[in-house]
Amino acid sequence: MEPKKNTIASLDWMTIFIYVALLALGWTSICGACYEYGEPQDFLSLASFSTRTGMQLVWIGSSLILGALILMLDDRIYDTFSYLIYAVMLLLLLATPFLAHNIKGSMSWIKIGPFSIQPAEFAKFATSLALAKFMSSYGFRLQGSWRNLFVCIALLMVPMVLIVLQKETGSALVYLSFFLMLYREGMPGSVLFTGIAAVAYIVVGLRFSEIYLLGSWFTLGDALVLLMVGAFVAGLSFVYCRPAALLADSAASHQGNLHALRQKRYFYIALFAVASLAVHLSASAIVDHMPPHQQKRIQVLLGLRDDPNGVGYNQIQAKIAIGSGGLAGKGFLNGTQTKLKYVPEQETDFIFCTVGEEQGFIGSAAVLVLFLVLLWRLIYLSERQPTVFGRVYGYCVFSIFAFHVIINVGMVLGLMPVIGIPLPFFSYGGSSLWGFTLLLFIFLRIDVGRVRLQR
Repeated sequence: MEPKKNTIASLDWMTIFIYVALLALGWTSICGACYEYGEPQDFLSLASFSTRTGMQLVWIGSSLILGALILMLDDRIYDTFSYLIYAVMLLLLLATPFLAHNIKGSMSWIKIGPFSIQPAEFAKFATSLALAKFMSSYGFRLQGSWRNLFVCIALLMVPMVLIVLQKETGSALVYLSFFLMLYREGMPGSVLFTGIAAVAYIVVGLRFSEIYLLGSWFTLGDALVLLMVGAFVAGLSFVYCRPAALLADSAASHQGNLHALRQKRYFYIALFAVASLAVHLSASAIVDHMPPHQQKRIQVLLGLRDDPNGVGYNQIQAKIAIGSGGLAGKGFLNGTQTKLKYVPEQETDFIFCTVGEEQGFIGSAAVLVLFLVLLWRLIYLSERQPTVFGRVYGYCVFSIFAFHVIINVGMVLGLMPVIGIPLPFFSYGGSSLWGFTLLLFIFLRIDVGRVRLQR
Protein backbone atom coordinates (compact mmCIF):
# COMPACT_ATOMS: atom_id res chain seq x y z
CA MET A 1 0.00 0.00 0.00
CA GLU A 2 1.33 3.47 -0.87
CA PRO A 3 2.11 5.85 1.98
CA LYS A 4 -0.61 8.40 2.65
CA LYS A 5 1.64 11.25 1.48
CA ASN A 6 2.24 9.55 -1.88
CA THR A 7 -1.48 8.93 -2.32
CA ILE A 8 -2.32 12.59 -1.78
CA ALA A 9 0.50 13.77 -4.04
CA SER A 10 -0.49 11.38 -6.86
CA LEU A 11 -4.19 12.25 -6.85
CA ASP A 12 -5.63 13.96 -9.90
CA TRP A 13 -6.72 17.12 -8.12
CA MET A 14 -8.11 18.68 -11.28
CA THR A 15 -10.78 15.98 -11.49
CA ILE A 16 -11.55 16.33 -7.79
CA PHE A 17 -11.93 20.10 -8.21
CA ILE A 18 -14.41 19.56 -11.08
CA TYR A 19 -16.28 17.02 -8.93
CA VAL A 20 -16.63 19.49 -6.03
CA ALA A 21 -17.62 22.32 -8.39
CA LEU A 22 -20.36 20.18 -9.96
CA LEU A 23 -21.62 19.20 -6.49
CA ALA A 24 -21.86 22.87 -5.49
CA LEU A 25 -23.60 23.89 -8.71
CA GLY A 26 -25.90 20.89 -8.42
CA TRP A 27 -26.96 21.87 -4.91
CA THR A 28 -27.77 25.45 -5.94
CA SER A 29 -29.84 24.07 -8.83
CA ILE A 30 -31.78 21.83 -6.45
CA CYS A 31 -32.39 24.87 -4.24
CA GLY A 32 -33.86 26.63 -7.25
CA ALA A 33 -35.98 23.64 -8.25
CA CYS A 34 -37.40 23.05 -4.76
CA TYR A 35 -37.84 26.65 -3.62
CA GLU A 36 -41.34 28.14 -3.47
CA TYR A 37 -42.28 31.80 -3.36
CA GLY A 38 -42.62 33.16 0.16
CA GLU A 39 -40.15 30.78 1.77
CA PRO A 40 -37.08 32.16 3.59
CA GLN A 41 -33.98 32.52 1.42
CA ASP A 42 -31.34 32.20 4.16
CA PHE A 43 -28.90 29.30 4.24
CA LEU A 44 -30.26 27.80 7.49
CA SER A 45 -33.73 27.45 5.97
CA LEU A 46 -32.37 25.95 2.75
CA ALA A 47 -30.18 23.54 4.74
CA SER A 48 -33.02 22.28 6.96
CA PHE A 49 -33.22 18.48 7.01
CA SER A 50 -36.98 18.74 6.55
CA THR A 51 -36.42 19.97 3.00
CA ARG A 52 -34.98 18.27 -0.09
CA THR A 53 -32.25 20.87 -0.26
CA GLY A 54 -31.18 19.99 3.27
CA MET A 55 -31.27 16.26 2.55
CA GLN A 56 -29.17 16.79 -0.56
CA LEU A 57 -26.51 18.37 1.66
CA VAL A 58 -26.54 15.12 3.66
CA TRP A 59 -26.04 13.12 0.45
CA ILE A 60 -23.24 15.46 -0.64
CA GLY A 61 -21.49 15.22 2.74
CA SER A 62 -21.79 11.44 2.82
CA SER A 63 -20.51 11.26 -0.77
CA LEU A 64 -17.41 13.24 0.17
CA ILE A 65 -16.81 10.86 3.08
CA LEU A 66 -17.38 7.88 0.76
CA GLY A 67 -14.87 9.29 -1.73
CA ALA A 68 -12.28 9.79 1.03
CA LEU A 69 -12.77 6.21 2.27
CA ILE A 70 -12.30 4.83 -1.24
CA LEU A 71 -9.03 6.74 -1.59
CA MET A 72 -7.78 5.24 1.67
CA LEU A 73 -8.17 1.66 0.39
CA ASP A 74 -5.55 -0.23 -1.58
CA ASP A 75 -6.34 -0.05 -5.31
CA ARG A 76 -5.54 -3.77 -5.70
CA ILE A 77 -8.71 -4.81 -3.85
CA TYR A 78 -10.84 -3.67 -6.81
CA ASP A 79 -8.97 -6.03 -9.14
CA THR A 80 -9.00 -8.88 -6.61
CA PHE A 81 -12.67 -8.72 -5.69
CA SER A 82 -14.17 -7.57 -9.01
CA TYR A 83 -16.09 -10.77 -9.72
CA LEU A 84 -17.29 -11.06 -6.12
CA ILE A 85 -18.64 -7.49 -6.15
CA TYR A 86 -20.36 -8.20 -9.48
CA ALA A 87 -21.93 -11.44 -8.19
CA VAL A 88 -23.22 -9.77 -5.00
CA MET A 89 -24.71 -6.94 -7.04
CA LEU A 90 -26.47 -9.39 -9.38
CA LEU A 91 -28.03 -11.13 -6.37
CA LEU A 92 -29.19 -7.77 -5.03
CA LEU A 93 -30.69 -6.83 -8.41
CA LEU A 94 -32.43 -10.20 -8.56
CA ALA A 95 -33.92 -9.70 -5.08
CA THR A 96 -34.90 -6.05 -5.61
CA PRO A 97 -38.36 -6.61 -7.23
CA PHE A 98 -39.32 -8.78 -4.25
CA LEU A 99 -38.13 -6.22 -1.68
CA ALA A 100 -38.97 -2.97 -3.46
CA HIS A 101 -41.95 -0.69 -3.11
CA ASN A 102 -43.86 0.45 -6.18
CA ILE A 103 -42.82 4.04 -6.90
CA LYS A 104 -44.46 5.49 -10.03
CA GLY A 105 -44.62 2.04 -11.59
CA SER A 106 -40.96 1.22 -10.84
CA MET A 107 -39.99 -1.69 -8.60
CA SER A 108 -36.36 -0.61 -8.17
CA TRP A 109 -36.33 1.16 -4.79
CA ILE A 110 -35.61 -0.67 -1.53
CA LYS A 111 -36.77 1.15 1.60
CA ILE A 112 -34.39 1.09 4.58
CA GLY A 113 -35.92 3.01 7.47
CA PRO A 114 -36.63 6.58 6.35
CA PHE A 115 -34.40 6.22 3.28
CA SER A 116 -34.70 4.44 -0.06
CA ILE A 117 -31.85 3.14 -2.21
CA GLN A 118 -31.80 2.09 -5.85
CA PRO A 119 -29.41 -0.85 -6.38
CA ALA A 120 -29.41 -0.24 -10.16
CA GLU A 121 -27.25 2.86 -9.58
CA PHE A 122 -24.54 0.77 -7.91
CA ALA A 123 -24.60 -2.00 -10.51
CA LYS A 124 -22.79 0.31 -12.94
CA PHE A 125 -19.50 0.33 -11.05
CA ALA A 126 -19.78 -3.40 -10.31
CA THR A 127 -20.28 -4.19 -14.01
CA SER A 128 -17.38 -1.90 -14.92
CA LEU A 129 -15.08 -3.75 -12.51
CA ALA A 130 -16.15 -7.16 -13.84
CA LEU A 131 -15.56 -6.11 -17.43
CA ALA A 132 -12.16 -4.63 -16.56
CA LYS A 133 -11.19 -7.84 -14.75
CA PHE A 134 -12.22 -10.10 -17.63
CA MET A 135 -10.65 -7.95 -20.33
CA SER A 136 -7.36 -7.72 -18.42
CA SER A 137 -7.01 -11.51 -18.16
CA TYR A 138 -3.93 -13.10 -19.71
CA GLY A 139 -4.15 -13.57 -23.46
CA PHE A 140 -7.41 -11.64 -23.81
CA ARG A 141 -8.10 -10.33 -27.29
CA LEU A 142 -11.34 -8.71 -28.40
CA GLN A 143 -10.61 -8.28 -32.09
CA GLY A 144 -11.01 -11.56 -33.94
CA SER A 145 -12.45 -13.40 -30.93
CA TRP A 146 -16.23 -13.73 -31.04
CA ARG A 147 -16.13 -15.78 -27.83
CA ASN A 148 -14.57 -12.92 -25.86
CA LEU A 149 -16.99 -10.43 -27.38
CA PHE A 150 -19.91 -12.69 -26.44
CA VAL A 151 -18.71 -12.95 -22.81
CA CYS A 152 -18.34 -9.16 -22.58
CA ILE A 153 -21.85 -8.64 -23.94
CA ALA A 154 -23.18 -11.27 -21.53
CA LEU A 155 -21.59 -9.43 -18.59
CA LEU A 156 -23.51 -6.35 -19.73
CA MET A 157 -26.80 -8.03 -20.58
CA VAL A 158 -27.35 -9.86 -17.29
CA PRO A 159 -27.65 -6.72 -15.09
CA MET A 160 -29.44 -4.95 -17.93
CA VAL A 161 -32.17 -7.62 -18.07
CA LEU A 162 -32.50 -7.66 -14.27
CA ILE A 163 -32.99 -3.89 -14.26
CA VAL A 164 -35.59 -4.09 -17.03
CA LEU A 165 -37.50 -6.57 -14.84
CA GLN A 166 -37.65 -3.79 -12.24
CA LYS A 167 -39.40 -1.63 -14.87
CA GLU A 168 -36.43 0.74 -15.00
CA THR A 169 -35.89 0.92 -18.75
CA GLY A 170 -33.93 4.18 -18.56
CA SER A 171 -31.33 2.79 -16.15
CA ALA A 172 -31.04 -0.35 -18.28
CA LEU A 173 -30.35 1.64 -21.45
CA VAL A 174 -27.28 3.16 -19.78
CA TYR A 175 -25.52 -0.17 -20.33
CA LEU A 176 -25.52 0.47 -24.07
CA SER A 177 -22.87 3.10 -23.40
CA PHE A 178 -20.32 0.36 -22.64
CA PHE A 179 -20.05 -0.25 -26.38
CA LEU A 180 -17.90 2.91 -26.54
CA MET A 181 -15.39 1.19 -24.27
CA LEU A 182 -15.58 -2.05 -26.25
CA TYR A 183 -14.87 -0.13 -29.46
CA ARG A 184 -11.82 1.49 -27.84
CA GLU A 185 -10.57 -1.93 -26.77
CA GLY A 186 -10.71 -3.47 -30.23
CA MET A 187 -14.33 -4.35 -30.96
CA PRO A 188 -14.67 -4.42 -34.79
CA GLY A 189 -15.95 -1.15 -36.16
CA SER A 190 -18.46 -3.14 -38.17
CA VAL A 191 -20.27 -4.12 -34.96
CA LEU A 192 -20.59 -0.50 -33.84
CA PHE A 193 -21.61 0.53 -37.36
CA THR A 194 -24.30 -2.18 -37.42
CA GLY A 195 -25.78 -0.85 -34.16
CA ILE A 196 -25.82 2.75 -35.43
CA ALA A 197 -27.35 1.62 -38.74
CA ALA A 198 -30.10 -0.27 -36.87
CA VAL A 199 -31.02 2.88 -34.94
CA ALA A 200 -31.09 4.86 -38.20
CA TYR A 201 -33.43 2.31 -39.83
CA ILE A 202 -35.82 2.43 -36.88
CA VAL A 203 -35.92 6.24 -36.66
CA VAL A 204 -36.27 6.86 -40.42
CA GLY A 205 -38.70 3.98 -40.95
CA LEU A 206 -41.03 5.08 -38.15
CA ARG A 207 -40.74 8.80 -38.88
CA PHE A 208 -42.03 8.41 -42.46
CA SER A 209 -44.25 5.39 -41.89
CA GLU A 210 -47.47 7.36 -42.46
CA ILE A 211 -46.58 8.75 -45.92
CA TYR A 212 -47.75 6.19 -48.50
CA LEU A 213 -46.23 5.90 -51.97
CA LEU A 214 -47.80 2.75 -53.43
CA GLY A 215 -51.19 2.01 -51.97
CA SER A 216 -51.18 1.11 -48.30
CA TRP A 217 -48.26 -1.31 -48.29
CA PHE A 218 -45.23 0.79 -49.31
CA THR A 219 -44.31 3.97 -47.46
CA LEU A 220 -41.71 6.71 -47.79
CA GLY A 221 -40.03 5.15 -44.75
CA ASP A 222 -39.69 1.83 -46.63
CA ALA A 223 -38.16 3.60 -49.63
CA LEU A 224 -35.66 5.59 -47.56
CA VAL A 225 -34.57 2.52 -45.57
CA LEU A 226 -34.06 0.53 -48.80
CA LEU A 227 -31.91 3.37 -50.14
CA MET A 228 -29.90 3.41 -46.91
CA VAL A 229 -29.38 -0.36 -46.99
CA GLY A 230 -28.24 -0.16 -50.63
CA ALA A 231 -25.81 2.67 -49.86
CA PHE A 232 -24.40 0.86 -46.81
CA VAL A 233 -23.96 -2.41 -48.73
CA ALA A 234 -22.17 -0.59 -51.55
CA GLY A 235 -19.92 1.21 -49.07
CA LEU A 236 -19.08 -1.96 -47.13
CA SER A 237 -18.29 -3.79 -50.36
CA PHE A 238 -15.94 -1.03 -51.44
CA VAL A 239 -14.17 -0.79 -48.07
CA TYR A 240 -13.79 -4.49 -47.29
CA CYS A 241 -13.81 -6.28 -50.67
CA ARG A 242 -11.64 -4.16 -52.94
CA PRO A 243 -8.35 -5.87 -53.94
CA ALA A 244 -6.12 -3.56 -51.89
CA ALA A 245 -8.07 -4.25 -48.68
CA LEU A 246 -8.11 -8.00 -49.31
CA LEU A 247 -4.36 -8.09 -49.94
CA ALA A 248 -3.57 -6.07 -46.81
CA ASP A 249 -5.82 -8.17 -44.56
CA SER A 250 -4.65 -11.48 -45.99
CA ALA A 251 -1.03 -10.49 -45.35
CA ALA A 252 -1.84 -9.44 -41.78
CA SER A 253 -3.73 -12.69 -41.04
CA HIS A 254 -1.38 -14.90 -43.10
CA GLN A 255 -4.34 -16.12 -45.15
CA GLY A 256 -3.28 -16.59 -48.76
CA ASN A 257 -6.60 -17.60 -50.33
CA LEU A 258 -7.99 -14.24 -51.50
CA HIS A 259 -10.99 -15.85 -53.21
CA ALA A 260 -12.12 -17.51 -49.96
CA LEU A 261 -11.60 -14.28 -48.02
CA ARG A 262 -13.64 -12.34 -50.61
CA GLN A 263 -16.49 -14.88 -50.45
CA LYS A 264 -16.48 -14.76 -46.66
CA ARG A 265 -16.78 -10.98 -46.65
CA TYR A 266 -19.54 -10.92 -49.24
CA PHE A 267 -21.41 -13.44 -47.10
CA TYR A 268 -21.18 -11.14 -44.05
CA ILE A 269 -22.30 -8.14 -46.12
CA ALA A 270 -25.29 -10.11 -47.42
CA LEU A 271 -26.08 -11.12 -43.84
CA PHE A 272 -25.92 -7.44 -42.86
CA ALA A 273 -28.42 -6.58 -45.61
CA VAL A 274 -30.86 -9.30 -44.53
CA ALA A 275 -30.55 -8.28 -40.87
CA SER A 276 -31.12 -4.63 -41.86
CA LEU A 277 -34.40 -5.48 -43.57
CA ALA A 278 -35.44 -7.64 -40.61
CA VAL A 279 -34.81 -4.75 -38.19
CA HIS A 280 -36.83 -2.36 -40.35
CA LEU A 281 -39.77 -4.76 -40.78
CA SER A 282 -39.88 -5.64 -37.08
CA ALA A 283 -39.58 -2.06 -35.76
CA SER A 284 -43.26 -1.22 -36.23
CA ALA A 285 -44.36 -4.51 -34.66
CA ILE A 286 -42.14 -3.92 -31.62
CA VAL A 287 -43.47 -0.40 -31.13
CA ASP A 288 -47.06 -1.66 -31.44
CA HIS A 289 -46.45 -4.07 -28.54
CA MET A 290 -44.97 -1.39 -26.26
CA PRO A 291 -47.00 0.10 -23.39
CA PRO A 292 -49.17 3.02 -24.60
CA HIS A 293 -47.15 5.68 -22.73
CA GLN A 294 -43.91 4.53 -24.37
CA GLN A 295 -45.57 4.52 -27.81
CA LYS A 296 -46.69 8.11 -27.24
CA ARG A 297 -43.17 9.18 -26.22
CA ILE A 298 -41.72 7.78 -29.43
CA GLN A 299 -44.46 9.32 -31.57
CA VAL A 300 -44.06 12.74 -29.95
CA LEU A 301 -40.26 12.60 -30.28
CA LEU A 302 -40.49 11.71 -33.99
CA GLY A 303 -43.09 14.39 -34.65
CA LEU A 304 -45.84 11.92 -35.53
CA ARG A 305 -48.27 13.42 -33.04
CA ASP A 306 -48.68 16.39 -30.72
CA ASP A 307 -49.51 15.84 -27.07
CA PRO A 308 -48.78 19.15 -25.29
CA ASN A 309 -50.93 18.26 -22.28
CA GLY A 310 -49.71 14.68 -21.98
CA VAL A 311 -46.45 13.02 -22.97
CA GLY A 312 -44.99 16.18 -24.50
CA TYR A 313 -45.84 18.39 -21.52
CA ASN A 314 -42.58 17.90 -19.60
CA GLN A 315 -40.31 18.76 -22.52
CA ILE A 316 -42.43 21.73 -23.61
CA GLN A 317 -42.34 23.26 -20.12
CA ALA A 318 -38.62 22.51 -19.78
CA LYS A 319 -37.86 24.30 -23.06
CA ILE A 320 -40.01 27.26 -21.97
CA ALA A 321 -38.07 27.43 -18.69
CA ILE A 322 -34.68 27.30 -20.43
CA GLY A 323 -35.74 29.84 -23.07
CA SER A 324 -37.05 32.26 -20.45
CA GLY A 325 -33.60 32.40 -18.85
CA GLY A 326 -32.17 34.35 -21.76
CA LEU A 327 -28.46 35.12 -21.84
CA ALA A 328 -27.69 35.72 -18.15
CA GLY A 329 -30.69 34.07 -16.44
CA LYS A 330 -33.18 35.36 -13.88
CA GLY A 331 -30.90 34.85 -10.90
CA PHE A 332 -30.71 32.43 -7.99
CA LEU A 333 -34.21 31.48 -6.70
CA ASN A 334 -35.84 33.91 -9.14
CA GLY A 335 -37.08 31.50 -11.81
CA THR A 336 -40.81 31.54 -12.50
CA GLN A 337 -41.42 28.32 -14.43
CA THR A 338 -39.63 26.26 -11.79
CA LYS A 339 -40.96 28.15 -8.76
CA LEU A 340 -44.54 27.72 -9.96
CA LYS A 341 -43.86 23.99 -10.53
CA TYR A 342 -44.76 23.96 -14.20
CA VAL A 343 -41.98 21.45 -14.89
CA PRO A 344 -42.59 17.98 -13.38
CA GLU A 345 -39.57 16.14 -11.90
CA GLN A 346 -37.64 19.41 -12.07
CA GLU A 347 -35.31 18.49 -9.18
CA THR A 348 -34.44 15.07 -10.63
CA ASP A 349 -34.66 14.19 -14.34
CA PHE A 350 -35.33 17.77 -15.52
CA ILE A 351 -32.89 19.58 -13.21
CA PHE A 352 -31.07 21.16 -16.16
CA CYS A 353 -34.06 23.39 -16.92
CA THR A 354 -33.47 25.11 -13.56
CA VAL A 355 -29.90 25.84 -14.61
CA GLY A 356 -31.15 27.34 -17.87
CA GLU A 357 -33.82 29.50 -16.26
CA GLU A 358 -31.83 30.86 -13.32
CA GLN A 359 -28.33 31.02 -14.85
CA GLY A 360 -29.25 31.53 -18.49
CA PHE A 361 -27.19 30.58 -21.52
CA ILE A 362 -23.94 31.60 -19.82
CA GLY A 363 -24.55 29.41 -16.77
CA SER A 364 -25.78 26.46 -18.85
CA ALA A 365 -22.75 26.71 -21.12
CA ALA A 366 -20.45 26.85 -18.08
CA VAL A 367 -22.00 23.66 -16.67
CA LEU A 368 -21.64 21.87 -20.00
CA VAL A 369 -18.01 23.01 -20.29
CA LEU A 370 -17.33 21.57 -16.83
CA PHE A 371 -18.81 18.24 -17.91
CA LEU A 372 -16.78 18.31 -21.15
CA VAL A 373 -13.58 18.96 -19.18
CA LEU A 374 -14.46 16.08 -16.84
CA LEU A 375 -15.01 13.75 -19.82
CA TRP A 376 -11.75 14.87 -21.42
CA ARG A 377 -9.96 14.28 -18.11
CA LEU A 378 -11.39 10.76 -17.86
CA ILE A 379 -10.05 9.95 -21.34
CA TYR A 380 -6.65 11.39 -20.43
CA LEU A 381 -6.45 9.40 -17.19
CA SER A 382 -7.60 6.23 -18.94
CA GLU A 383 -4.92 6.50 -21.62
CA ARG A 384 -2.12 6.90 -19.09
CA GLN A 385 -2.99 3.73 -17.17
CA PRO A 386 -0.15 1.16 -17.23
CA THR A 387 -2.61 -1.76 -16.90
CA VAL A 388 -5.45 -2.97 -19.09
CA PHE A 389 -7.62 -3.21 -15.96
CA GLY A 390 -7.21 0.50 -15.20
CA ARG A 391 -7.70 1.59 -18.81
CA VAL A 392 -10.83 -0.48 -19.34
CA TYR A 393 -12.38 0.65 -16.06
CA GLY A 394 -11.57 4.28 -16.91
CA TYR A 395 -13.29 4.05 -20.28
CA CYS A 396 -16.30 2.42 -18.62
CA VAL A 397 -16.56 5.44 -16.31
CA PHE A 398 -16.18 7.80 -19.27
CA SER A 399 -18.88 5.97 -21.26
CA ILE A 400 -21.39 6.06 -18.39
CA PHE A 401 -20.85 9.75 -17.65
CA ALA A 402 -21.01 10.69 -21.34
CA PHE A 403 -24.27 8.77 -21.82
CA HIS A 404 -25.93 10.37 -18.78
CA VAL A 405 -24.93 13.92 -19.74
CA ILE A 406 -25.83 13.63 -23.44
CA ILE A 407 -29.17 11.88 -22.88
CA ASN A 408 -30.28 13.97 -19.89
CA VAL A 409 -29.47 17.35 -21.45
CA GLY A 410 -30.80 16.20 -24.83
CA MET A 411 -33.98 15.01 -23.13
CA VAL A 412 -34.56 18.42 -21.50
CA LEU A 413 -33.93 20.19 -24.83
CA GLY A 414 -36.34 17.89 -26.66
CA LEU A 415 -33.60 16.22 -28.71
CA MET A 416 -33.77 12.85 -26.94
CA PRO A 417 -36.63 10.67 -25.69
CA VAL A 418 -37.66 10.99 -22.05
CA ILE A 419 -36.15 7.88 -20.45
CA GLY A 420 -35.69 9.14 -16.90
CA ILE A 421 -31.98 9.12 -16.07
CA PRO A 422 -30.30 11.61 -13.70
CA LEU A 423 -27.78 14.31 -14.54
CA PRO A 424 -24.56 13.39 -12.66
CA PHE A 425 -24.03 15.39 -9.43
CA PHE A 426 -27.06 17.61 -10.18
CA SER A 427 -30.21 15.49 -9.87
CA TYR A 428 -31.62 15.06 -6.38
CA GLY A 429 -31.07 11.72 -4.66
CA GLY A 430 -28.54 9.76 -2.64
CA SER A 431 -28.39 6.60 -4.75
CA SER A 432 -27.37 8.33 -7.97
CA LEU A 433 -24.90 10.61 -6.18
CA TRP A 434 -23.27 7.71 -4.34
CA GLY A 435 -23.23 5.65 -7.53
CA PHE A 436 -21.43 8.35 -9.52
CA THR A 437 -19.04 8.99 -6.61
CA LEU A 438 -18.16 5.30 -6.43
CA LEU A 439 -17.53 5.16 -10.17
CA LEU A 440 -15.29 8.22 -10.17
CA PHE A 441 -13.31 7.74 -6.97
CA ILE A 442 -12.55 4.07 -7.58
CA PHE A 443 -11.00 5.16 -10.85
CA LEU A 444 -9.06 7.95 -9.12
CA ARG A 445 -7.72 5.40 -6.63
CA ILE A 446 -6.73 3.03 -9.44
CA ASP A 447 -4.98 5.96 -11.12
CA VAL A 448 -2.98 6.61 -7.93
CA GLY A 449 -1.84 2.97 -8.02
CA ARG A 450 -0.12 3.52 -11.36
CA VAL A 451 2.74 5.25 -9.52
CA ARG A 452 3.61 1.99 -7.76
CA LEU A 453 3.53 0.05 -11.05
CA GLN A 454 5.70 2.56 -12.90
CA ARG A 455 8.57 2.44 -10.39
